[in-house]
Amino acid sequence: MIRDRQRMVQFVSDHAVTSEASHGPGSAPRRDPFVLDVRSLGRRPGTMSEVHKTVTTPDKLGVEMIGIPAGSDVDLDLRLESVSEGILVTGTACGETEGQCSRCLEPVDGTVTVFLTELFAYPDSVTEQTTEEDDVHRIVDDRIDLEQSIIDAVALELPMSPLCSEDCPGLCQVCGIRLAVAEPGHAHELIDPRWAGLANKFSELSDGETAAEPDTQERRD
Repeated sequence: MIRDRQRMVQFVSDHAVTSEASHGPGSAPRRDPFVLDVRSLGRRPGTMSEVHKTVTTPDKLGVEMIGIPAGSDVDLDLRLESVSEGILVTGTACGETEGQCSRCLEPVDGTVTVFLTELFAYPDSVTEQTTEEDDVHRIVDDRIDLEQSIIDAVALELPMSPLCSEDCPGLCQVCGIRLAVAEPGHAHELIDPRWAGLANKFSELSDGETAAEPDTQERRD
């Protein structure tokens, strides 16, 4: 189950904006806001505790064009349950998002809520579910680090190409104006590059004739 989930999120994880202070599954920095102390649960299967708190993310969570900005609040509502293999974490993480429309580059704001189901294995757990080092998070010094789990979940939930509206027309490819605020029928006369030189010649001739007209009129007078 864990291995299948890892394959499912791999593509999104590759495109996620990861924390500059990201740590591997075997590392749990004590000062990280997403690190939780699970010492009180012990190794008693069935023991549970709940976590309801707001933390500040030190780095952006999300994908390139949208995410929870660094320094923003993230609300955690979690249940921690002791199981035979380790600690099972379930619950939600929620935060306000900021980004840009992928078509017109206008600001896009919103809220993202992700659902977490993550097993953190005991250091000495050797069950079938916890023997793949690369796929399983570990409890380190009676602490669990939710950072990478939240990074992956947020990146999976957010769109890779966010839109300000489903029918956003984007930008004019010639002048760059937002088509949503441009005049109706906004367009530019496009000249085939093969005829551009000839068009410039006609334009120069036309300008020359216009400049010569006043002199002609004076001679007639």
